[in-house]
Amino acid sequence: MTEFLWELPVRGDGRHVGSVSAHRGGFDFLDQVVLAAELSGLDGVVAPYDPEGEESWVVAGSALRQTRHLRVGVEFHPAFGTPVYAAKLSATLQRLSNGRLDWRLRVETDAGDAAARGDRVTGADRYRRAAEFLTVARGVWNEEQVLPGRFGGTGFEFAGEYYDVIDGGFRGILSGLPFPRVHLSGNSAEAIELSAGHGDVHVFTETADGVDDAVASLRDAASRSGRTVRAGLALPVIARETEDEAWARVLRQWREVHPEAEDAEVRALALDDFRWPGFDRIGYTRSIGLVGSYEQVAQALADYRTRGIEIVELTGHPHIEELHRAGEHLLHLADPAGRTLAGQENHA
Repeated sequence: MTEFLWELPVRGDGRHVGSVSAHRGGFDFLDQVVLAAELSGLDGVVAPYDPEGEESWVVAGSALRQTRHLRVGVEFHPAFGTPVYAAKLSATLQRLSNGRLDWRLRVETDAGDAAARGDRVTGADRYRRAAEFLTVARGVWNEEQVLPGRFGGTGFEFAGEYYDVIDGGFRGILSGLPFPRVHLSGNSAEAIELSAGHGDVHVFTETADGVDDAVASLRDAASRSGRTVRAGLALPVIARETEDEAWARVLRQWREVHPEAEDAEVRALALDDFRWPGFDRIGYTRSIGLVGSYEQVAQALADYRTRGIEIVELTGHPHIEELHRAGEHLLHLADPAGRTLAGQENHA
């Protein structure tokens, strides 16, 4: 069974590239997106970190409050605060949501983003800090219940390059909770090694060369560490009843930004039958995604599963409409074993 997630809009939403409707922002709109994800049969949502968007921790907390079933991932930089503080925030969210919180650590970043946050750690240092961050967070976290009774911790000690802990460890209502699933990302060797040692899921971004080599590298690195890490993939998607309808949608959005472009020129960018590398030029954060009929896109998603991708993070604009399309027309085709009663019975 493939697990499907949806990336939440933290800059509002609109029907046109770069537009934000007054009716598509705020808690009410985010609540509608989360409910649409749940009604559409998604397994979870992700609140992405965006320096120009809403704060991901607030969005994630709201999403957990709105739904009883979806997992909710919060993306953040390790530099946003101490690992002990992040763990305490998460322990509260885990307790109140019955253990549905995931973490997505954003380690790779651009220079402008780092400067905006006052982060002077660069290059390979980011991965060392992220490894320490996760070590400390897991160290103070007690998945077994520890009774309250004194002011100190439970004896966790850590002296590192970036963090120091003396007598750390949660007690009382902050203990006895599952640690958040850790999602990490990035296609670099450093990113894969970090996931091999500390991640539960590694989310790749599609490249022109595909993901096969990257997934194989993740498996090899995790095996050397004696661990198993699930592979994920983040993909924007435009799917419609027919291939021509899907491309018509792409072309309408493209002309909003590039009014002089020729239709053939836009379609010629396609890497193969379904992968198109122009999404970042029509308002998406990632470049390569899928375009085609529901059957074509579903087949492409199913093919990713055979190549080792177990979790797919989808996104589409406008969000509510695209979520309902995915639930009604796409997911049961992409994953019949997990999304239909007949498929589940046959799979069993």
